[in-house]
Amino acid sequence: MLQKVVYAAAIVFGFSTLHSCNNNQDKPDALAVNMDTTIHPGNDFFAYANGGWIKNNPIPGEQSSWGIGNLVIEENLKRLRTINETAAAKPATTGTPEQKIGDFWKAAMDSSSIEQRGLSDVQPYFQQIEAANNTNAIVQLMAKFQTIGVGTLVGSYIGQDDMNSEVMALKFWQSGLSLPEREYYLKTDSTSKAILTGFSKYISALLTLTGKNESDATAHATAIVQLETKLAKVHRTLADQRDPYKNYNKLGIQAFYKLAGDFPMEGYLTTSGLPSNIDSVIVGQPEYYASLAKLLSETPLPIWKSYLQFQLLDAYAEALPDVYSSTKFEFTKLLNGAKLRKPRWKRVLSNEERIMGELLGQLFVKEYFNEKAKQRYENLVQAIKLALKNRIAKLDWMSDSTKQKAYAKLASMKQKVGYPDQWKDFSSLAIVPDSYFKNMVSGNTFWWKYNLNKLGKPVDRNEWEMNPQEYNAYYNPSNNEIVLPAGIFTVPGYRDEELDDALVYGYAGASTIGHEITHGFDDQGRQFDAKGNLTNWWTAKDEAAFNSRAQVMVQQFSQFTVVDTFKINGSATLGENIADLGGVLLGWDAFQLTEQYKTNKPIAGLTPQQRYFLGYSLGWLGHSTQESLRNQVLSDVHSPAKFRVNGPFVSVDAFYDVFKITPQHTMFVAPEKRVRIW
Repeated sequence: MLQKVVYAAAIVFGFSTLHSCNNNQDKPDALAVNMDTTIHPGNDFFAYANGGWIKNNPIPGEQSSWGIGNLVIEENLKRLRTINETAAAKPATTGTPEQKIGDFWKAAMDSSSIEQRGLSDVQPYFQQIEAANNTNAIVQLMAKFQTIGVGTLVGSYIGQDDMNSEVMALKFWQSGLSLPEREYYLKTDSTSKAILTGFSKYISALLTLTGKNESDATAHATAIVQLETKLAKVHRTLADQRDPYKNYNKLGIQAFYKLAGDFPMEGYLTTSGLPSNIDSVIVGQPEYYASLAKLLSETPLPIWKSYLQFQLLDAYAEALPDVYSSTKFEFTKLLNGAKLRKPRWKRVLSNEERIMGELLGQLFVKEYFNEKAKQRYENLVQAIKLALKNRIAKLDWMSDSTKQKAYAKLASMKQKVGYPDQWKDFSSLAIVPDSYFKNMVSGNTFWWKYNLNKLGKPVDRNEWEMNPQEYNAYYNPSNNEIVLPAGIFTVPGYRDEELDDALVYGYAGASTIGHEITHGFDDQGRQFDAKGNLTNWWTAKDEAAFNSRAQVMVQQFSQFTVVDTFKINGSATLGENIADLGGVLLGWDAFQLTEQYKTNKPIAGLTPQQRYFLGYSLGWLGHSTQESLRNQVLSDVHSPAKFRVNGPFVSVDAFYDVFKITPQHTMFVAPEKRVRIW
């Protein structure tokens, strides 16, 4: 999956993109204006391309990072706010998108009513927790809480069977951690220790707000941290989770119950609405589920009750009186470095996107979608796919039999551009105008039932897993598809028709389209066939050659220091790094066939070839707090933005030619040491 600058993102789809200087002399060139020409491109291309903008645009206090994604999102948020305020101001027929959006907005923005309601909406859940008199009752509550979006020990979901992509399966993944990754609990450096201490204080603060005395709250918080640390020790690492075979363990339902031992898994499934008599399940990490029974029995009942209270309050903090969300924000500052909390309307939109983002998208595309732009990017997808086909044909390390299967996979890869052909049905989602908390519960319940309903049904290969306004994209190996929401192609302040091909082939063709297509052939994606099934279609020799070449990239990225002693995890980020390099190469191949490349006419003093590489770098324009960078290194499979530019460029021969890079420059890597995969 592509993640650009910001990580949970929504975006504008006005196609306000870049311009050619020849089209509009009133605007500065969108590439030249960002550059820092005091830096040689061969020493730090990211800083050369984006350094001018970074110097002039400090990270706002409410943000943990700031860049092009944020700029687009800010523009998008204003448009979404207008949609909400318009819907809230007008009477609407019950059940219409306008009614649901308007009422959600009114309830969430009425902070005075939320303060008056206090914890009245939460009390029924607290009463259920207090009434739980044994661990079996605790597990039943965990099951109920999962249906309303509160995560606990069991991570269950419905998804395609990796080895039979036509079937929706019940899957289980390791769960139970409140912090982003296991390493937060296990690392012993001062930063990690400070975060764990802050986490304990955060738990204690929330428990105190429920009325628990301070000493008990502190003791229970310490116990909860110890509980989650035990869970972390049986979690697989981020890198280990990337092996699709090791994380595919199909078990008969009785075998799964046996694996769980004394943990009442059958009752858990029944209470959550999952079928307890299903034939089989797929378990990602069996050792995790084998550990739960012991953990359940050795943890005192009062700690489990406090654990559930904390998880509930943490999950719904934004829908409760301000003291809960502000307390949560104070803790998250340790994770992301943001100094100021975002204004209420932005926080509301973030939750609304989670609950009914596609419903918002229906109104959004009516206002901002551009059919001409949609066609441009659909054509670009075809150009990038052709570039990969030609590259496969020229590979000297891959056998013809594997090449033929690669061609078949590429040819059958589906593209989804802009927005869904058929929208999801939100008719059963009930939204009221007077309770933010109830609307969030209703929304989470809707999605639980929506996904539960997929079990035993044919796979809907037309479904989108992102909203059209999002600033993101993804490759789905089980569907062998790339999904490109409208917003991912946007750069704020410029119309699409003002954008020259060099820039769009770098910005959209390389960093997005080429990136996602390459995911079908990265270290994980290559293990799925043309129909989306996890199966080995490679010869042993070809597989060994691929792994050997990929290991060069692992070693290369593992040497990059991000901040302090925190280095990139080359193994965990391998798939994204392969996709970045593939995207740059494919975009470049496709760009060479354009008229702009052939005529070679400069714009703003930059040749088309230079503009291509600068256009790619524009996709990663931005910078992040040190806290955010540390968090990303520990918990994200994507490298930080700087290394998503400099990292792949050092293995692109054309980069050396275009910018005259020689051994005297710090980015120079000898040809024989460059990554050569696709």
